[in-house]
Amino acid sequence: MESSCEEIIRLANKVLDGGEITREEAGRLIRTKDEDTMLLLAMADKIRQKYNGNAVDFCAIINARSGHCQEDCKFCAQSGHYRTGATTYRLLPEDQILAAAKKAKDAGAVRFSLVTSGRNQDNPNEFEEIIDVVKKIHDQVGIEVCCSLGLITEEQAIRLREAGITRIHCNIETSPSYFPEICTTHTMEDKEDIIQTAQKAGIRVCSGGIIGLGEDLDQRVEMAFHLKKLHIDSVPLNILNPVEGTPFYTNERLAPLEVLRTFAVFRFVLPKALIRTAGGREVNLRSLQAHALSGGLNGIMVGGYLTTGGRNPREDLTMVNDLGRSRTQPQL
Repeated sequence: MESSCEEIIRLANKVLDGGEITREEAGRLIRTKDEDTMLLLAMADKIRQKYNGNAVDFCAIINARSGHCQEDCKFCAQSGHYRTGATTYRLLPEDQILAAAKKAKDAGAVRFSLVTSGRNQDNPNEFEEIIDVVKKIHDQVGIEVCCSLGLITEEQAIRLREAGITRIHCNIETSPSYFPEICTTHTMEDKEDIIQTAQKAGIRVCSGGIIGLGEDLDQRVEMAFHLKKLHIDSVPLNILNPVEGTPFYTNERLAPLEVLRTFAVFRFVLPKALIRTAGGREVNLRSLQAHALSGGLNGIMVGGYLTTGGRNPREDLTMVNDLGRSRTQPQL
């Protein structure tokens, strides 16, 4: 009978040879025991090395419009359905966004994302402000620009592409089977509509999710395979950092090794994707953050998140240098 270690190596070689693992095989990998986890990470990293090379991709985001969101996502501090004390404001002034983009570039980011709370972009004046600032970031700062703007229309997607947006970001958040447990005001199909609208407009899509929402291990595997079905090649993986006032505030934190196993399985399922560790990594992985990059991932989000801070980007630069990794450069 094949041991767990033998199966990890066999499945890694299967992917390295151009094959694909099944959901059943991924389900066994994500249940790897603690004592075998470092082998799983090592084999995930072999897959990363073959298909993605040595470079680590740094990106950064800005909370360009905050709070008052009409959606009821149970993890979100900006939902108007919960009392979290999150700051609320309309679209930030152009000079403030440009200054944040410059700061992100100085921190090593090759991509800067404008994120706005709310369901969509139904304020035409604000949307024109977004178009203008996207052009100025691209031209004046010299960094790739992406955005997360909710339920955009086909016309808006085309305008964004013409302005210089390189990616639309739209997390599916979790698996299709678990999505109704985290949100009732929109559906997984709504998420898929945004993704398909962007893809039809010729914009690449960044889409991932959050682990630790109460989903089981098989649902994490389901999420990975759903991203594969949607042809996603850039995947941010967040770890829930529970916010007081939200329904998920009492969720139990995940163990670092469980997080790392999940990351590694995403690499097995999506061998060629840019997979980055994002929100929650500092508080959940703690001293094991470097193992995300030595366990299959090839990107990190730096400089803080929407409503929570991150660590100093200099620490991330040091971590990447200490791992002997290079960094990607903006594709302008």
